Amino acid sequence: MKKLFISSKELVKENPTFFLIAIILFWLKTYTAYQIEFNLGIDNKMQQFLLFINPLSTALLVLGLALIFKGRIQSVVLIAMNFLLSFLLYANIVYYRFFNDFITVPVIMQTKTNAGQLGDSALSLMSPFDIFYFTDTILLIFFIVKKWYQPNTAFSRKPAKYVIAAAVLTFLINLGLAEIDRPQLLTRSFDRNYLVKYLGAYNFSVYDAIQNARSASQRALADSNDITEVENYIKANYASPNPIYFGKAKGMNVIYVSMESLQTFIIDYKLNGQEVTPFLNSLAHDGKTFYFDNIINQTGQGKTSDAEFIMDNSLFPMAQGSVYVTKAQNTYQASPAILKTHGYTSAAFHGNYKTFWNRNEMYRSLGYDKFFDAEYYNMSEENTKNYGMKDKPFFKESMPLLESLPQPFYSKFISLSNHFPFKMDEGDTDFPAAETKDNVVNQYFQSANYMDQALEQFFNDLKKSGLYDNTVVVLYGDHYGISENHNEAMSEIMGKEITPFEYAQLQRVPVFIHVPGVEGGAVHQFGGQVDVRPTVLHLLGIDTKDYLEVGSDLLSKDHSEIVPFRNGDFISPEFTQLEEKCYSTSTGELIEGDGCLPLAEQVKQKLQMSDHIVYKDLLRFYQPEGYEPINRDDYQYIKSEVPIKKEGIKPGIQK
Repeated sequence: MKKLFISSKELVKENPTFFLIAIILFWLKTYTAYQIEFNLGIDNKMQQFLLFINPLSTALLVLGLALIFKGRIQSVVLIAMNFLLSFLLYANIVYYRFFNDFITVPVIMQTKTNAGQLGDSALSLMSPFDIFYFTDTILLIFFIVKKWYQPNTAFSRKPAKYVIAAAVLTFLINLGLAEIDRPQLLTRSFDRNYLVKYLGAYNFSVYDAIQNARSASQRALADSNDITEVENYIKANYASPNPIYFGKAKGMNVIYVSMESLQTFIIDYKLNGQEVTPFLNSLAHDGKTFYFDNIINQTGQGKTSDAEFIMDNSLFPMAQGSVYVTKAQNTYQASPAILKTHGYTSAAFHGNYKTFWNRNEMYRSLGYDKFFDAEYYNMSEENTKNYGMKDKPFFKESMPLLESLPQPFYSKFISLSNHFPFKMDEGDTDFPAAETKDNVVNQYFQSANYMDQALEQFFNDLKKSGLYDNTVVVLYGDHYGISENHNEAMSEIMGKEITPFEYAQLQRVPVFIHVPGVEGGAVHQFGGQVDVRPTVLHLLGIDTKDYLEVGSDLLSKDHSEIVPFRNGDFISPEFTQLEEKCYSTSTGELIEGDGCLPLAEQVKQKLQMSDHIVYKDLLRFYQPEGYEPINRDDYQYIKSEVPIKKEGIKPGIQK
């Protein structure tokens, strides 16, 4: 007589039962990760349901591929597929903990480029409890080792066909419901959050790979006709320079300083009665420096490298990955190249090795004559942390190199100390930490104070060298330092709840422009990082009307105050749009109706025009009058003890 009951050990031996257990464990693990690790902005029951079901189609499809095989191979494939999916999920979790974003194909390429540089930050984002995200893999291995699961040795493709068919059906239902709740979902490639929320992290990875293949084909298919629409749009939106300031810095040197992870809220902030950034505060109030307090961070996944790209080109970075890594071979008309025709020498200073963020390749396309990387500095253990050299020794050792440059020069310095996770070495600063429960936030104030001291030291050295009185100095925050994962601690710091609206307002980054002999002061115009280049070039007396850039002069009466985020959201003096919700910028209150819609269309068009230039490499078809194109083959950054000379050495060759 057939047994009516079977043991649990016998139960899992049955192929369908064991496979079902593998699917359910993976499904629930992924859904749990969505709830715990990601802030996806679930607004209604439909979105909650879609979030719940979207891991299922991936689980059925990928794990179902194991059923194509028989015997022991089936077990190996099942475990391998489960582990790969689990690893992808966990990689996204660690990445999201700092960047509030999801891994894309270009990000993986960046990891190859920056290998060895990311270890400390990645480790600080991991926890022993993260083993949870591999528990189903461990259980599968345990079942197979114990021989509780013994795959059929008879070969049949029927089970695999049924499971794959179920996966396709589940995905189509998922996509259909997603399109009902959010029409044209797959055209909203600016915002990865939407795609993950509706389709899941795994399906997003597939979508991302397809999009990147499509992007690669865009350049190949582009021709000179594609530049016409972009040129017409940019020239129609050109903001003429303010005659009061145009040419006030003509012939002066230019120094850009990237202030790592510095956000505007830190300016004038006092921790327990002490100013965190007393030197920067003094610049904001000295009346001799322009201080722009409504500049919005517009970087994407490339972070610091994106900010560099924006400052040199007045174009938006890529929606996915870093221009520095994936588009380094493109043609650009960057500031160093533009200023070369006006007699300028250009140089970049960075206390890390030249391959980090692929800078040695990208700078060739931008036209930098000289690149002083880690080879020029004393990279001792005492002098280094995080991603390279500490700010104080970096600026100190840079001064002789800076003084060696022929004038006028265009230069930029990439600071590093104020980098996540912001932990300071003993003795670097005696500034106190904040006292929240979040060490990252607590340490941020110490790290920012150290950078402020380093900047003051740099300014003093510029004055001693005699360069200060003939040099425009531009200080800019490159991107946020404290992500939304730290909103609870930031609520304590700011004295109010950090809602999505308040977090967007915290994306302001400070920009200072000091022009010798020109009165400054606080400028409250809303602007983005793309607006800095035209502002500086106009101060130098170089009209940007013939250059293809999407920013506008912050000092111009025609300046546009609609500021796009890279994901398509925006901030303006009247409205802020976040995830298709419209807020009053002044009050933070939700606004009903279509108040944001006209501005959203303008933002979409501006992003698209910039993307056409970058993705299609359109500047190879365009040459402004008087501009001399650079040949990137003329630039090779090999260390030399010999200073640059304007004659006798071909620009960019460091022999």
